Amino acid sequence: MDKNYKWKVLLIVGLLVFSIWKAYPLDKKINLGLDLQGGVQLLLQVDMDKVPEEARKDVTARVAEIIRNRIDEFGVKEPEITTQGKNQVVVKLPGVTDRERAKEIAGKAAHLEFKIVSEDTELIQKADAGTIPPGFEYKKVKGSPNEEMVLLALLPVLTGEHLTTASVGFDQYGSAIVQLTLDREGGKIFDKVTFQNIGKRLAIVMDGQVYSAPVIRDRIPNGKAQISGNFKAAEASDLALVLRAGALPAPVTVVEERTIGPSLGKDSIENGIRASLFGILFVMVFMPVYYLFCGWIANLGLIVYMIVVIGGMAAFGSTLTLPGIAGFILSVGMAVDTNILIFERMREEAATGKTARAVVSAGYHRAFSAIIDSHATTLITSILLFIFGTGPVQGFAVTLTIGILASFFSALFVTRVIFDRIVKNKPDIKFRMHHLFNNPNIAFLKGRYWAYGFSVICIGIGIAAFTMRGAHNYGVEFTGGTYVQIGFKKDVDQAKFRSALEKQGLKAITLQRFGDAKLHQYTIKMAEGNPSKVGAAAEATVGKGAFDVQKVDQVGPSVSGSLRDKAFLAIFWSWLGILVYLGWRYEWKLSLAAVVALVHDTLFTCGFYALSGREINLTTIAAVLTIIGYSVNDTIITFDRVRDNTKLMRKTPFPQIVDISINQTLGRTVLTVSTVLMAALALFFFGGSAIADFAFILIIGFAVGTYSSVFVASALAAEWKK
Repeated sequence: MDKNYKWKVLLIVGLLVFSIWKAYPLDKKINLGLDLQGGVQLLLQVDMDKVPEEARKDVTARVAEIIRNRIDEFGVKEPEITTQGKNQVVVKLPGVTDRERAKEIAGKAAHLEFKIVSEDTELIQKADAGTIPPGFEYKKVKGSPNEEMVLLALLPVLTGEHLTTASVGFDQYGSAIVQLTLDREGGKIFDKVTFQNIGKRLAIVMDGQVYSAPVIRDRIPNGKAQISGNFKAAEASDLALVLRAGALPAPVTVVEERTIGPSLGKDSIENGIRASLFGILFVMVFMPVYYLFCGWIANLGLIVYMIVVIGGMAAFGSTLTLPGIAGFILSVGMAVDTNILIFERMREEAATGKTARAVVSAGYHRAFSAIIDSHATTLITSILLFIFGTGPVQGFAVTLTIGILASFFSALFVTRVIFDRIVKNKPDIKFRMHHLFNNPNIAFLKGRYWAYGFSVICIGIGIAAFTMRGAHNYGVEFTGGTYVQIGFKKDVDQAKFRSALEKQGLKAITLQRFGDAKLHQYTIKMAEGNPSKVGAAAEATVGKGAFDVQKVDQVGPSVSGSLRDKAFLAIFWSWLGILVYLGWRYEWKLSLAAVVALVHDTLFTCGFYALSGREINLTTIAAVLTIIGYSVNDTIITFDRVRDNTKLMRKTPFPQIVDISINQTLGRTVLTVSTVLMAALALFFFGGSAIADFAFILIIGFAVGTYSSVFVASALAAEWKK
């Protein structure tokens, strides 16, 4: 056994051991989102009496946005925060273990004030006697050992509106403090106040509580301040967090705390897991059936891939949600696609009569550039999605990034080590495979003008349908809607209840178990529809009198306008990133053709989705991102072959080179789209109604992505190059 082989095997084994160690036990190491595991629900009441009449219009929405920023900084991934009614905010947190801390962070007003402490002995004596002088307040200093009281001016000299950032630090005694940085105007005010009050005490007050009242020893010109108060490190960290996120525009109170079930429902999760396993099983059966011995090697690489992905998610503390599953599906498709690409290249090399060692070496070498480009463009997309996206979009990006790196490692490293060892021990081995097409010679570009017309008509119809539907295109996550809470006298078959709701015409809903499991309570959120239909569905499920509609209310969107805009901005930047990369690797005409195809696929798929009457939600966006990743990979494989053939066929017209390249990669294209379509079809038919829309858009997108690689990207490249 040579040294090179030894260190490669050690690396593979080491990575597998690390991944298993990080992922075991799986149920404790992989975080699940609200859609898959449920969590904790806090109901916050906004005190409108403390808000001026003219400012009450959007105060609840502003409270929700600030709490969302706080929860994001707290480290809870994939929360759901919505307004309910006129003065309530619902906060849903997946996998939270420290509930009290979460409640404290969500409910703290964080109103920061700096006040001068009076040293007037006569006034202090009056305050001690119970007579507070006008214009002052008498308060205890938090954490002081002798319960020190201080007399403060009612009017602050500076407030938290000038705060730019807050962070945790430590004083000379090692005690935790909160360090504050003020904006330019605040810095000037603070400089003036400290200069004019040297020798006096300055109280730092938050939410009416005095945290500290240090003596001003000298002027502080740099806009820096600090809060000390015998904090524990976690307390200082939480205080800095809520100060950074901003003060709430109104006081809030936690009026209810409940445990909630997964938003997809237990029935949908079980169906989804079953469908996903079926899709993976199909791939692992298909590979050895079609590629024979090479297929078994690909399956070994796929097993390593899945272990590394799970270990990577556990190591990075990723939260797995339905959008994350979309990223996983795409990365599984890429892992299979990489093996198919290598095997098709090996077949071509074997046909020239090369030895087994030369076949393996040339197959991997010639497939390498296409593999690098396809993985790089998807990696660029996932990085940009993480930077510019938020919430579930970032979850999708993390899962996809881990999958891309694991796919690259398993296909180009793990399987290569196995092949190299086999050909060393059996140099005369023949790698036999089935052959889908035998030298096809189809004039694809001949019908490109028909394809152009077909695409324009379909996209036009889709845009018209999208425009006519207006707000009906968007689900409750984007538009808000109606909230119904219902209780059953005994447990109910959730799948049966969901089916009854659909029969009442309530399809785009979130059905979620609510509160203690013994109470048999559920909540239903829907973008539109008559709440009485929920009662009709319940009666059809359990009979009359066996349930009680406990609450009906209006809820706001769980995805704010800024989060929605970030999601669409992330898609735009991913297009731009792909354009720049492909322009560098190929040339601008081919790069632009590829990006036009991506825009085509997005418009085509969304238009078809609108025509089907379905509603757009966060999982729809995740599916669109998956389609973008698949489509660009398919285009790159063709363009890589075009680049190779251009060097070999210098006198051949470019459109003809494109046709030849499409035919040469046709087998790989059909096999890859078949595998990813089978995974998506398994989700659609066996995954249940809750994820049917997600699977539907994947099916349409994969089919359109394959079509556009030939009749949009390749056809436009041929036109522009000609």
